[in-house]
Amino acid sequence: MSLLHNFINFIIELRGFFVTLVSAAPGKVTCELRVEEEHTNKLGTLHGGLTATLVDSISTMALLCTERALPGVSVDMNITYMSPAKIGEVVVITAQILKQGRTLAFASVDLTNKTTGKLVAQGRHTKHLGS
Repeated sequence: MSLLHNFINFIIELRGFFVTLVSAAPGKVTCELRVEEEHTNKLGTLHGGLTATLVDSISTMALLCTERALPGVSVDMNITYMSPAKIGEVVVITAQILKQGRTLAFASVDLTNKTTGKLVAQGRHTKHLGS
């Protein structure tokens, strides 16, 4: 877990946003992000582009927690935005690998307001793993 934690922190810092690793298990990663001003749009809520980046990055981390440990490349990603997250709120990001085949992997990512339990956004991510 220590090596995974270090690797995840490296990826997170490289991308310029900071999340806290809460847990990691085979095919599943949970992180938290406290929404800061630099994470928001002009309305003061979590920016949709950052939400998409979180779906991409955290689902890739979950993929790295599988036996094959391949990051893959994105084939398709979609995000449904359901409720705003405001400055100061903590968002829990949970990514789970739904299926990993020979060449494709499918992930689901939920972003939830830690205090209210409301779903902020939900993403689906398909990655090509190579042949």
